[in-house]
Amino acid sequence: MEKGSQEMNVLELKDFNAYYGNKKIINNLNMAIKRNKITAIIGPSGCGKSTLLLSLNRMLEEVEGRTEGQILFNGKNIYSISKEEIRRRIGIVFQKPTPFPFSIYKNLTYAPIYYGVRDKKRLDEIAKGKLIISGLYEEVKDEIHASALKLSGGQQQRLCIARALTVEPEVLLLDEPCSALDIKNTANIEKMLLNLAKDYTIVIVTHNLSQAKRISDYTAFMLDGELIEYDETHRIFSFPKDKRTKEYIEGIYG
Repeated sequence: MEKGSQEMNVLELKDFNAYYGNKKIINNLNMAIKRNKITAIIGPSGCGKSTLLLSLNRMLEEVEGRTEGQILFNGKNIYSISKEEIRRRIGIVFQKPTPFPFSIYKNLTYAPIYYGVRDKKRLDEIAKGKLIISGLYEEVKDEIHASALKLSGGQQQRLCIARALTVEPEVLLLDEPCSALDIKNTANIEKMLLNLAKDYTIVIVTHNLSQAKRISDYTAFMLDGELIEYDETHRIFSFPKDKRTKEYIEGIYG
């Protein structure tokens, strides 16, 4: 592989398999995730999308999953890097918003404090900066010390994304982040993700094909644990090479 293409790829999966117990969930998957792009993973329920996402920052190990093959992060096997370091550099946000049960400010300073930031001015800058980048600042600036649990569902999800960014990860993983949100909140998050892609690599699992088409640069279609097709999003949706991809995006099954 040429050096230039290596530099473009932040994550690479090679002959990758994932299991829960003896059940194989992902079968011999090979793909490279481009730096500073949004990659959408689509496919019917149970096809392995979330398992793939959990594998990318070693969260699969926490739910008794196991893997074979390689996942390279900036060319280095993720299993040669500590779980703590991988999860700092590859953040994840789940489908259901999970703000910590304390203030908005404490949600945003929890991880920086854990990683050694003690300067109050610096913590204030981190909290404000991530609220601005998430589009939340104007909405909550006068209530930053109020409980995060008082926020609406959409605001909580944006807070969780902002919180994941407080330790400056290189990659942000999102598992169906808009599935429980209305159109307005979904639009807010999509706008935020498009802005974030200038500075972060984003991988999003979504059942919303229109969302994948709107915001992603690349799309991976999975079926029964296999990667059927992976290409630039406009090609996947306009000129799919595999009949199964075409049938899925046309709503014939899934």
